[in-house]
Parts: sequence; C-alpha cells; structure tokens
Amino acid sequence: MTDIADNPWPIGRDLKAWLFTPWAFIALMLLAVLVADATQFVPVIGFAVSALLNTLPYIVFAVLLIAGLKAAGAETVIAEAFKGRETRMILMAAMFGGLAPFCSCEVIPFIAGLLALGAPLSAVMAFWLSSPLIDPPTLLITAAALGWPFAIGKAVSAVALGLFGGFAIKAAMGAGWFAEPLRAIKQSRCGCGPDPFTGKPVWRFWQTQERRETFRAEFIANGIFLIKWLALAYVLEALLVTYVPASAIAGLVGGEGIVPIGIAALVGMPAYLNSYVAPPLLAGLIDQGMSNGAAMAFMISGAVSSVPAMAAVWSLVKKPVFAAYFGLGVTGAVVSGVIFQTLV
Repeated sequence: MTDIADNPWPIGRDLKAWLFTPWAFIALMLLAVLVADATQFVPVIGFAVSALLNTLPYIVFAVLLIAGLKAAGAETVIAEAFKGRETRMILMAAMFGGLAPFCSCEVIPFIAGLLALGAPLSAVMAFWLSSPLIDPPTLLITAAALGWPFAIGKAVSAVALGLFGGFAIKAAMGAGWFAEPLRAIKQSRCGCGPDPFTGKPVWRFWQTQERRETFRAEFIANGIFLIKWLALAYVLEALLVTYVPASAIAGLVGGEGIVPIGIAALVGMPAYLNSYVAPPLLAGLIDQGMSNGAAMAFMISGAVSSVPAMAAVWSLVKKPVFAAYFGLGVTGAVVSGVIFQTLV
C-alpha cells in the first residue's frame, strides 16, 4: 500500500496542473464575464460556440490528415529533404517544413539526428523557420478564420522565410560564422513517434493493426488538442470584439505603411501564440481595424517566437545561432507583412 506521506495532496497537484490548461483559462474568463458583466455572458459564449462550430469541418479534415500522415510514417519523406547538395537541401527543407507531422518535442530529436549526421545548419535553419509557421492543420484553421488568401499568403511566407534564413546562414557560414553551432546533445527521444530515419512510409496504413491504432490515437489526441486551443481562441476573440474599442486597435496597428506592421511584429513576439490560437484572435483584431499586413506580421513573429519553436532551437544550438534564428524570424515577419499589405 502506498504511504500517504508520499503523495499527501494528489487532488491539489491535479488542480494545479489543470489551472495551466486552456480549459481553465476559458472557465476563468467566462466566470469573470459572469461576475463583472452578466448581460454579456450568453452573447460571449454564443459567439465562441458559433465560431467553433463553423470551424469544425476544417478541424475534422485537419485531424484526419495529420493522423494519416503519422500512421503512414511520413516522417521518412521529410528526412529525404536533407540529402544531396546544400542548395537543394535548403530548398527542400523550406518546402517540407510546412508538411512535417511532428509534435513540438519530436522535432528536437529529429533535428539533433540530422545535425549529428552532418546536415548543414543552413538547411536545418530553413526547416526551423518554416516549420512552426505552417502545417496542414494550421493552413486549414487559418483559412477558416481569415480566408484562403490569408492562408495561402502565410504558406508562401513560411517557405520564403525558410529560404531567406537558409541562404542567409549559408552566406554567414561561408564568411566563417557559426563554425561550431551545436550544444552538447544528449541522444534521447521523447517517445512520441517513430524514428524518422528508418523504414519507409506505408500509405495503406489501414491494412496493419498497429498503424490503425496509431491513426486512432493520433486522431483523438490531435482532435482534443485543436478543439481546446480553438475554444480558447474564440473566447478570446469574443472578449476582444466585445470589450476592446475598435478605435484603439485601428490607432495602433491600422492604416498603411511599415510602422503598424513593425509594431505588430514586435507585439507578436512576446505574445507566444501558437498557430492555432492566432488566426481567430487576428480575425477579431482585423474586424476592429488591424491592417492585413500587420496581421500577417503579428502571426509570423508570434509563431517563430512561440515557446515550442524557441525551445527546439535553444536546446540544440549555441546562443549566436539562436539569436540568428530569432532575428531572421522577426525580419521575415516584417518583410512578409509589407509584401502581403501591398498585394492584398
């Protein structure tokens, strides 16, 4: 029998863990509305529920797609991008960064293995910069919240940013910079996926019991993940539309020119919003007067500076490389915002 002294407050620990989940933030925000402004309680919930239901078809398709990729073992296809000449690797890494079916911790051993095998830092940087910006679920969620022009613009920006970062690092290494980019790496896996360097993808995954089980587990896990974060995003959007004056948003990040775009990129950096929360929130900001270019800059800088993305880079490379990653990401966010504002 377990000694109660070994686990004196299990309920307290569970409660503490729950308080740091999206569900807890949703509950606390709605409770605050109920207490402070009860007349808006039902409208806020109605707004969030309606928006979530409108996005549901995109969620289902995205979850089916990512579960299928994981069950088929599509990671091996991504690993192929890091073979051949350096220029080819940069091109392929930037494009495949948006297709990688990795969770936030699996990308770390994947990249560690690539660097250990001698993959150039330039190609890895291209992958790092494009990967947090777009993937199949993010593309669909962005399209649902902001429309297909915005989703396609973000996908193009992700690839362009990967190429920009990859070739910039290649030029810097040619000038003698980043000669020893890696920290000391402990060879361990996080246990959330197969080794991407072994085997071949099996696209007819439903013919194997083990892969069917993988599909089921990934479908459930990713479905819960997307729903909880999007529920939080739509509650935030409802609160934003209800309580933040449109004039305040328009005055800060509205209008033409590079200044609102630069401000949006700087604000997006510390926001640490993942790519599932940002689109619905930005839809509310655009309705309140935010320019399209500023919204694009905000979303790109926020994705690059999100905690999982930065943790992956920080855990593997030395500080100068990390600083280069961050600087390239923010510069790319501003440039992407300016170009998107000009074209749309």
